[in-house]
Amino acid sequence: MSRGLIEAGNAGAAISRRTFLKLGMMLGAAAGGGLLLGFSVRAAGGDARHSVIGGDAVEEPRPGVFAPNAFVQIDRNGQVTLVMPKVEMGQGVYTSIPMLIAEELEVSLSSVTLDHAPPDEKLFFDPLIGGQLTGGSKSIRYAWEPLRRAGATARTLLVAAAAAQWKVDPASCRAEDGEVLHAPSGRRASYGQLADAAAKLPVPNEVALKKPEAFKLIGTRVKRLDSPEKVDGTAQFGLDVRVPGMLYAVIVNCPVFGGTVASFDDTAAKKIQGVRQIVRIHNAVAVVGEHTWAARRGASALVVKWNEGADAKVSMKDIVADLSRAADGKGAVARKEGDVDKAFGSAKTRVDAVYEQPFLAHATMEPVNCTVHVRPDGCEIWVGTQVPTRTADTVQRITGFPREKIAVHNHLLGGGFGRRLETDMIAQAVKVGRQVSAPVKVVWTREEDIQHDMYRPYYYDRISAGLDASGKPVAWRHRIVGSSILARFAPPAFKDGVDPDAVEVAASLPYDLPNQLVDYVRQEPRHVPTAFWRGVGPTRSTFVVESFIDELAAHAKADPVQYRRALLGNTPRARNVLDIAAKAAGWGASLPKGQGHGVSVMHAFGSFFSMVVDVAVDDGEVSVKRIVCAVDCGMAVNPDTIEAQVQGGIIFGITAALYSEITIENGRVTQSNFTDYRMLRINEAPPIDVHIVKSAEAPGGIGEPGTSALAAALSNAIYAATGRRLRKLPVGSQLKTA
Repeated sequence: MSRGLIEAGNAGAAISRRTFLKLGMMLGAAAGGGLLLGFSVRAAGGDARHSVIGGDAVEEPRPGVFAPNAFVQIDRNGQVTLVMPKVEMGQGVYTSIPMLIAEELEVSLSSVTLDHAPPDEKLFFDPLIGGQLTGGSKSIRYAWEPLRRAGATARTLLVAAAAAQWKVDPASCRAEDGEVLHAPSGRRASYGQLADAAAKLPVPNEVALKKPEAFKLIGTRVKRLDSPEKVDGTAQFGLDVRVPGMLYAVIVNCPVFGGTVASFDDTAAKKIQGVRQIVRIHNAVAVVGEHTWAARRGASALVVKWNEGADAKVSMKDIVADLSRAADGKGAVARKEGDVDKAFGSAKTRVDAVYEQPFLAHATMEPVNCTVHVRPDGCEIWVGTQVPTRTADTVQRITGFPREKIAVHNHLLGGGFGRRLETDMIAQAVKVGRQVSAPVKVVWTREEDIQHDMYRPYYYDRISAGLDASGKPVAWRHRIVGSSILARFAPPAFKDGVDPDAVEVAASLPYDLPNQLVDYVRQEPRHVPTAFWRGVGPTRSTFVVESFIDELAAHAKADPVQYRRALLGNTPRARNVLDIAAKAAGWGASLPKGQGHGVSVMHAFGSFFSMVVDVAVDDGEVSVKRIVCAVDCGMAVNPDTIEAQVQGGIIFGITAALYSEITIENGRVTQSNFTDYRMLRINEAPPIDVHIVKSAEAPGGIGEPGTSALAAALSNAIYAATGRRLRKLPVGSQLKTA
C-alpha cells in the first residue's frame, strides 16, 4: 500500500487558540493568546499509579504529583501520566494524543501512561463538539493546540526551575528526554526532581510552541500503544468487566419500538439451572443468571405478551411515503446564493433526481453492555461510552443520587460509530440493577443489538441542477428530508428548522456554484429511533452531491474528473487531492468490459478527500478491485494511524454501500444478525492505497471521512461499468432488483 507523503505547498495557517480548564485551579486564555496555567504540588506521597489500558479514571492527582493542568501529571519519580480526555474505540487517539504531550514536554512516548478522564465537563469540555464526548472526528482537532501548549508550559517552567537552582540563564538550558540539561556545566536534573520548584514559579503569559521543522515525534509513524494489550487480551473493554459477586442479565426488548410489557410467564425460565431472578421494566424483561449462558437460556424460555401499540403495523412503505410527502412541503433554508429561480429559467438543460438512503445499524463488534451496582448509598457503573458525563447524568436522573455518589468507570470501546454516544442501554441497565441486590452485567445479544439499535436516519433527497450550453451548472437546488438527530441530542443546535448535521457538506460545497438553494425538511420516521452513524451528515450528503455531480458530467459528456476540476477553482486543496487520486489511480486508462472507475471529492471534518474506486460488475454482483484515496488532513500527527483510519473507514463504507439496510415490517426490524445484516468479508476487501498530502495546516478530522467519501465513488464506478445510475442505497440490492 502506498505511503507517500506528497508536497502540497500549503502555507501555515493561523491556529485559533482554544480554552480549557485546569484541574483544581483556573485555566484560561491570557492576553496575547497564551495560557495561564496554575501549578500545584500536593504533600509528599506515594508513587504514580501506572494505568492499565482501559482501566479506571483518576479523579485527582495523588499526593506529591505535579499537575500542570487537567491533562498532565508528573510525579516525583518523573513519571508522566496523561489523563485522557477522549475515549479509544479503534481510532488511535491513545497513541496520537500522547504524541502531542510527549513532543512538547520532551519525553519519550513510551514514558507516558494513560488514565481515563472522569466525567467532568468543567475540566474536559470540548468546544468543537459541545461537551465531554468523543465523536465527529474532532479528537486531534480539539487536542492539537491545548495539549501541546500544556506540555510546552510545563517544559518551560521545569527549565526555569532548573536554571534558578543552578543560577544560570534559562536560555543556556534545554529539556531532553525527561530531564533539563545545562550543557556548559554538564549538570542535569530530572523532571521529578524539579517538580516542586517548578510549581512555585510565576506562570508565563506566553510560551513558544515548537515549529514543525523541530518536531521529533509528530509526523512520524508510531505503532499503536494499545495494540499489545489488545493482542494479549489484557485490554479491558466493557464486556470484559468482572467484579466480585457479579451476576449476568440478558435483555428481551419489546420487538416494536415504543411498546411495553403487558405480561409474561417465567415458569420455564425459572426452572433453568443458574437462573437467579426475572426483572421487569417498562419495555423489556431481563433474565438474571449466575452466568451468561444461564441468562441466555432463561431469556429464550420466557413467554412475553407485549403492548405493541399503533406502530405495530408500520412498514417501510409508510415511512418512505411520509418522506416523499414531506418533500413537497416547505423547507428551512440552510444556504441560499444568487437567484436560483431566474438561473433555472435561463438554463439550457435541467437535471432532476431523487436519492434515497436507508436506515443503518451500527453493528459494533462488541454488542452494547453495561455493568451496574446500585447500592442504597450510591451507584457504580462499568461501561465503554463515548459520553461519560451524559452517562453520569443518566444514572443521576434514574436513581436520584447526587453526582458524588455515582462512579463511572470507562473502558475501551469495541466499536462506537456513534452508537455509544447514546445512553439508552445504560439507562436500561440501571433500571435492572435497581432490582438486583448485587452487581449485574446487562448484555444485549447480537439480535437485540441490531433490532433495538438507534439507526442512521432514512434520508430522502430531491436535487436539481440547471446547466448552461457548455454543461456547467448555473442553478442548484437541493432539498434534504429526514430525521433531526440534533433536535433530540443537542436541541440548541437545531435552529430555525435546520439540522446542521443533516445539511453538512450539502450546504458548504467545494464547487463554484453561483446560484444555489439548499433546504431541509424535518420528518421523523414514526417510531424508529435515530442517532449518529459513522460519518454523520457528510456521509449522506456526499453520496447525493457527488453522485449528482457525476450525473451532470454525463449530461455534459465530460470526463468526471475534468468536470470537477473546472468547478474547484476556488478550492485548491480539494482540486489537489483530486489530481493526486486520479493520477495515482491511473484515471483515463482503458478497463476491461464490465469494469469501471468512479470518483468523489469531499471537504468535511476539516479535511479534504478524493477517492477513486475501481469495480467489476458481473451478473449483478459487485467486486471492488482497488481503491485509491488522497487525503489532505492538514498536519499529520501520526501517518500510520491516519492510513489505518482511512482504510478502516473505507471498509466500513463499502459494507454499507453494497449491503447494509435496516427495514421495518409490521413495526419490527427484519434484520437480526450478520446473516441478514451482511458485513464485507475479508476476501472481498480490496487493496487500498492511501496518499497523505504533506501540509502545514492545522489537523483535520480523519476517523469518518473515509466512510463518508466512499459510497458516491463506488456508485459512480458502477455507472461507469454498467451505464446504470443507482440513486438508492444499498447499491448491491438495487443491481439485483433493477
